[in-house]
Amino acid sequence: MQHWQALGYVHPDEMFEIAAVAEEAGFEGLLLSDHVFVPEERHSDYPYSETGDPDFPEAPSFPDAFMVMAVLAQHTTRLRFATNVYIMPLRHPVEIAKFIGSAAVFSKNRAVLGVGAGWMKDEFDVLGRVFEKRGARMDEQIHVIRKLLSGEIVEHEGAHFTFPAMQMQPAPTRRVPIWMGGQNEAALRRAGQLSDGWSGSGHDYAGAKQVLERIAEFRRQAGRIDQPFDAIVPFLEVPTDDERKHLVELGMTGTVSYPFPYTVGADARLPEKLDYLRRYGDEVIAKDLA
Repeated sequence: MQHWQALGYVHPDEMFEIAAVAEEAGFEGLLLSDHVFVPEERHSDYPYSETGDPDFPEAPSFPDAFMVMAVLAQHTTRLRFATNVYIMPLRHPVEIAKFIGSAAVFSKNRAVLGVGAGWMKDEFDVLGRVFEKRGARMDEQIHVIRKLLSGEIVEHEGAHFTFPAMQMQPAPTRRVPIWMGGQNEAALRRAGQLSDGWSGSGHDYAGAKQVLERIAEFRRQAGRIDQPFDAIVPFLEVPTDDERKHLVELGMTGTVSYPFPYTVGADARLPEKLDYLRRYGDEVIAKDLA
């Protein structure tokens, strides 16, 4: 079972020690959040909250995820890094391929591209990107990024993106996993048919079971059921041992320790966060390894 620590809202000054201790504690990797900015006055509703308000702390920190991957990789040897999630249709796929490809090279193939459609239209408006039909663009973006990460001379002519024959180097020496975020039908279809994995945003046992079964159905339809696939399930409530075992049988490969404001408190200092990681390693990760 993989255990990932969500790094959301952590100040950059704390990231080096957190990464080192997370690796020592046995975590699989760190999940990195993505927003270009947070508007002072927001005009979009957050889809995972009853009020429509995101539970951002005051002055949330969102450093560039690919830069974080490359930097923290120099301070660790095993830890993996995944965006959870990178707002794919907010950027051009050629740029995304360049960023994640570079992060994969500098991290020695420890980078995962976790992507989502995005919900905050304010970001799209400021960057001059079209918010509508962003899901359809994502399907094509995945194909474009995979082409470019091959390191070979490739070209593309599609409904949304077109470019002549070109080559992008340096290229990763292994396939960069692409995980899909989101819980609606389109996201689950995209996960099962196009992606190497899926990462959730918080589920109880029943919800996780339903999602994993649906993804498996899409994978079967696409003839991909025998291919490697990660399914990372954060839990809103701790499942029983039998429930957890059943979810693993359905394809769950990992779970998430939530960002520190929700586990040790919004005002927790660095030593408290490090102590939490060590306890998690001793009490949770060690149990899985026993």
